[in-house]
Amino acid sequence: MGISDMITEFIKRALNDSDGVLELQRSELAEHFGCVPSQINYVIATRFSPEHGYIVESRRGGGGYIRIKRVNAGRLTLLMHAINSIGDEIDSASCAAILSNLENSNALSPEQVVVIAAALSNRSLSAVPAELRSKVRASIFKQTLIVCINDMNEN
Repeated sequence: MGISDMITEFIKRALNDSDGVLELQRSELAEHFGCVPSQINYVIATRFSPEHGYIVESRRGGGGYIRIKRVNAGRLTLLMHAINSIGDEIDSASCAAILSNLENSNALSPEQVVVIAAALSNRSLSAVPAELRSKVRASIFKQTLIVCINDMNEN
């Protein structure tokens, strides 16, 4: 297990023990793991982002902290949050992270995730020029999530 994985597991355990909200100091965590603070920044930016179901707040300076909150919301809220986090462009790795979070939180069924992932794949978008794929992918992703919301409201 690499250092990033160990830091991730440590933070996740601490979040579970603290009912989903955790405040920590970057320097103390770096000292605990014997790494540089930028390693902590990397882990938080890549594994505790909104796409993964977390909200991160930070304050820099001597008494600075990082506050990580796990988003525990209903299906509609999670889907709307995902739509709003997509932006005008999105890469396939970010799509996978968002879809994984939506499946893990039961906002989407495993079957829905498989279909949406297939629609957003590079193979599906191969006829689209490479420089436009991220924009097209974002548009398709948002629209499929909107359809999921509409479907939910009709049932």
